[in-house]
Amino acid sequence: MADVNQQVIEEFRANGGKVGGRFARAPLVLLTTKGARTGRRHTTPAVYLRDGERVLVFATNAGADTHPAWYHNLVAHPEVTVELGEQTLTARAVPLQGEERDRAYARQAALDPAFAAYRQKTGRVIPVVALHLDGERLRAFGDELVKIHDYFREELARLRAGQAPASELRVNCLAFCDGLSAHHGGEDHVAFPWLAERHPELKEPLERLRREHVAIAALIEELRGATGPATLERVAGELEAHFTYEEERLVPLLNTLTSVPWA
Repeated sequence: MADVNQQVIEEFRANGGKVGGRFARAPLVLLTTKGARTGRRHTTPAVYLRDGERVLVFATNAGADTHPAWYHNLVAHPEVTVELGEQTLTARAVPLQGEERDRAYARQAALDPAFAAYRQKTGRVIPVVALHLDGERLRAFGDELVKIHDYFREELARLRAGQAPASELRVNCLAFCDGLSAHHGGEDHVAFPWLAERHPELKEPLERLRREHVAIAALIEELRGATGPATLERVAGELEAHFTYEEERLVPLLNTLTSVPWA
């Protein structure tokens, strides 16, 4: 396992966060923790999930009955380093508790069936850890926004192409809907107010994007109840127009910022 992890780490760093093989479609970060006993630094690839301004990672240990070493490390030393794409950031690690933890894990299990399988293999409660990234060191967040959009584009394309079995279509659609709703919620409640305060010239495009979020939310509710081709095509058209407008109006500005509070 150590050799496999090292190969993934090297490939990740050589290709700006992209890897092949069984992790080709998985959103990965490199998480570096300080040893709980030794104090030595250890780097581990981890699947992550965006949650507004936070990044969530999951201490599955492939369904083993013990927590992975990196989890014990960050409990002892919560200040960690996160490599996200081409960015290297510091973060504060906070394990989620109770219903918040349960909702986050259920969301990830809906997106990736492997996480549901890990939960079935072990009697322990698999920890979910929120990484609060240090906004003072963020660069080129606009590129990260495009990556988020591209992820949703790919997921919607898979649904439209019928690549998922019919029995899984509704589950996959609901997972897509939940992820998109969380993304837009983070923009509406954190990103857009911050931008509006500092960049009054963005008032008109931000208001348009908020209105589009409302319209897309209505489409999402329709998609939750009906996953037929006509609904998927309408959602795809609305989302592509929305993503393109956001990338043309906001991304050039975001790429000039050195501090953003929601990444």
